Amino acid sequence: MKINLGNTNFRFLVLLFAIFCLASPFVLAQDKVKEKSKSKSFCSNNNSWGDRASFRELREMTMPAGSLLTVDGDRNGGIQVKGDNRSDVLVRACVQTWGETDEAARAAAQNVRINTGSVVRAEGASENWSVSYEIFVPRQTNLKLNTQNGGIHISGVEGSMDFEARNGGLHLSDLAGDVKGRTTNGGIHLNLDGNSWRGSGLDLQTTNGGIHLSIPASYAARMELGTTNGGFHSSVNGLALEKRDGERRRPGGRITADLNGGGAPIRLITTNGGVHINSDSDKY
Repeated sequence: MKINLGNTNFRFLVLLFAIFCLASPFVLAQDKVKEKSKSKSFCSNNNSWGDRASFRELREMTMPAGSLLTVDGDRNGGIQVKGDNRSDVLVRACVQTWGETDEAARAAAQNVRINTGSVVRAEGASENWSVSYEIFVPRQTNLKLNTQNGGIHISGVEGSMDFEARNGGLHLSDLAGDVKGRTTNGGIHLNLDGNSWRGSGLDLQTTNGGIHLSIPASYAARMELGTTNGGFHSSVNGLALEKRDGERRRPGGRITADLNGGGAPIRLITTNGGVHINSDSDKY
């Protein structure tokens, strides 16, 4: 068969094929760089334990996605959950152990087991270990999270969520659904985006910690914010406490307002800590 190289359509196809061949290695290289960067950003801090030797390793495992992901962080470790365009769940566990020597710390890590059954949790034979998690889930996932000495970070997830951190902060962004969270000793950092909450609402509480809220000026919601022992500072119209002339501001304050016409309830309450509210154009 004789091919007419002068054919315009044929030359165009050849050009597209050449571009694809040249671009593919570049795209693959970019993906590898991203994966390498992601690996370095997690499990890179080596927490010391006095003069004792320490050992750290990253373990990765995948599991089928279900209607509910339950993570029991238990002791000495934080939990990060990130919504992703995927159909399974990627669990990245950072295992850290301590010992009198490097060999003892390394040996202790061999006794730490990560279970990925109905509940993601770690088990170990000694007391000299901690496990933190970075977990990638489908964007529509229900969550139940618990940790004792570590923070909870959630971003890009929509669903029914119930989480609690004891001795750790809550860092939340790009969420939707029915969300309830609390912490005993830690602050709350919340970034709201868009024009309104998608879902039935958000309820966050802390006992000892401040609240930092970033919210678009056009956001519509039924807002409830308050503190018992702490300052109240807001640069958002409609979310500032009124102060009469000559009145001395006392610690604490609570405000309930239908912001931009109202919407789903957004409730943020602290007992011992300040409340700081900024629009999305401000930085704090």
